[in-house]
Amino acid sequence: MQGVDLELGSGVLSVVGRNGMGKTTLCNAIMGMVPVASGTIAVFGQSVVGAAPADVANLGVGYVPQGRRLWRSLTVDEHLKLVARRGGAWTPERIYATFPRLAERKTNGGGQLSGGEQQMLAIGRALLLNPRLLVMDEPTEGLAPVIVQQVEEMLVRLGQEGDINVLVIEQNIGVACTVSERVAIMVNGRIERVMDAGVLAADRDLQQALLGVGRHAHDETPATSPATPVAMHKVRPAGPNRIYMSNPGTPTRWSQPVPVRMIEEAARTVTTPAVFDRSTETVVSRVRSSGRSGTVLVAGTLDTKGPELRLLRDVLRAHDLPVILVDLSTSGKLSGADVPPHVVAAFHPRGSASVMTGDRGTAVAGMTVAFERWMRAQEGVAGIISAGGTGATALASPAMRTLPIGVPKIMISTVASGNVGQYVGPSDMLMLHSVADVQGINSITRQVLTNGANALAGMVEGRRAARPAGPSDKPAVGLTMFGVTTPCVQNVAGQLERDFDCLVFHATGTGGRAMEKLMDSGMLAAIVDLTTTEICDMIAGGVFPADDDRFGASIRAGLPYIGACGALDMVNFNAPETVPERYRSRTLYEHNPQITLMRTTPEENDRMGRWIGERLNQMTGPVRFFLPEGGVSLLDAPGGAFWDPAADRALFDALTATVRQTGTRQLIRSPHNINDPAFADLVVKTFHSLHDIRPRRAAGG
Repeated sequence: MQGVDLELGSGVLSVVGRNGMGKTTLCNAIMGMVPVASGTIAVFGQSVVGAAPADVANLGVGYVPQGRRLWRSLTVDEHLKLVARRGGAWTPERIYATFPRLAERKTNGGGQLSGGEQQMLAIGRALLLNPRLLVMDEPTEGLAPVIVQQVEEMLVRLGQEGDINVLVIEQNIGVACTVSERVAIMVNGRIERVMDAGVLAADRDLQQALLGVGRHAHDETPATSPATPVAMHKVRPAGPNRIYMSNPGTPTRWSQPVPVRMIEEAARTVTTPAVFDRSTETVVSRVRSSGRSGTVLVAGTLDTKGPELRLLRDVLRAHDLPVILVDLSTSGKLSGADVPPHVVAAFHPRGSASVMTGDRGTAVAGMTVAFERWMRAQEGVAGIISAGGTGATALASPAMRTLPIGVPKIMISTVASGNVGQYVGPSDMLMLHSVADVQGINSITRQVLTNGANALAGMVEGRRAARPAGPSDKPAVGLTMFGVTTPCVQNVAGQLERDFDCLVFHATGTGGRAMEKLMDSGMLAAIVDLTTTEICDMIAGGVFPADDDRFGASIRAGLPYIGACGALDMVNFNAPETVPERYRSRTLYEHNPQITLMRTTPEENDRMGRWIGERLNQMTGPVRFFLPEGGVSLLDAPGGAFWDPAADRALFDALTATVRQTGTRQLIRSPHNINDPAFADLVVKTFHSLHDIRPRRAAGG
């Protein structure tokens, strides 16, 4: 091996190459199992050149070696218990759920396992270390096709979860291109190129040129005329094939019949890449787009709501929509769903065993987590509908909320006529009251269910018929506003709207979460968080509170953040009679018959300032947080109902004492009230200094 030049930032990276190119030596060098004459190897920023293998492993590196390296005298269960660590996401039970064959052979020794079973055990052993980096040398070697598929799905999930980064050395081109978006080509001890997995998987000529993968007569396809448009979709393997050689060695006239065990161990698995026609794709665990309309999901517990969910499916199919039935039952009964429960349950971070527990409470809680994670892995979902009572609503709604804004989502529920904030959250989910309980088809439920399905069909068809939206000419900016900061936000938005698409969110708890959801989804280019009043209600127990993740999207995004102390002078309650007894003697203001405002105290402002300051300290992008010394709202102005300079000073002092100010993280004091035009001008000027966003102009514009 010579000049390898490779970097794995995060996720899964496949390395492929012909035999003898140095792939296994690369793995051994990373793990400290062979000496390194020159060059550097850094793991999480720390050099491991010259380090012992145990020291490398203690840094959080797991290794699945070629050749398995198991103990013949230890049982499967003893292998796993030997390396299992408490508190990790991977447990022996999760390994058994991932590889059921190991559960059947848990009392067998390492020398009594087939080649495929030994490979499963080697993979499981490495995962039980709960590593930060997993190095896998030929992980599918010797595995049966069905197990190869399991390993593929497991590696894809590891990449999506982001807890474990994976370096995969793989001869199977189909597997390598399936589990990783990028593939590194290794030639004579160096990385010749890193390329898109889809390009490599679809181009057999390129595989032949780089890797020596042969082309056979059955691989030939008619040439496509240059004038004929070709629709390219994401490549998926056609399926793994097990190839057996009856004579692993060169036979002679004196050769004896080869034992079946040797033929099994010498077999190899090849996954043939192919481009799928989306209209005929078979769904197993991941949903793909089906034509322009995408795929509609009907999800729920078929063991208790089977007739109702199938009615929804049939109504949707009558609109000629592609529909997939997803079963979220935990009873273990067969349902005939397109996506059965065990497929969804496998997405639980601790495996399906954490869902199918036999206890209804823990099983439903586990399935809720698994369904949410399953939904995040899907592509091409055009809409979703579910139906049920409190349990089914709590089970389905978290997964629905993960879908992007604009994708239709309908929950037909018995609780839809009450407070639905805990179910809808910051999403655009539509909740439809079932009127009668969702228990059997009758004159009422038939109408409600049919209306719900027709409504979803109309939304999906409307989105399909609408003119496809091109890229926006204006980057989107999120702004937070309350009634008492409206003049400021209107002024700022008015100055920005020529070049930016200004989205204003009402700071009622849900509004802040909605803005941050869009930031997490990458739909906002910037945030101007002028109204942080939701922190008041979180601290003092008001009705419009933020949650603990307030400011979290900006922390995760690492983008410039602009904020202010807007309306941090008030806590919100409903009608006056709803104000808690302990607050009745405080300064109250009737905003309208349904909303009563309470002035915050210096003590509360001190707590809010310190809480906000700690969140600002966690932001890695540039931060500009404004302190309007002339008042933080319309009411907090000289002569106003909430004018209290001492309380404001406590807020500003707490922020100043908490925020670790640097060249990029700054508190900016302004003598103006937050609603003065001069304050808005300062915010806009600061915005332009931080955001070098070039709005796209139409040709000739």
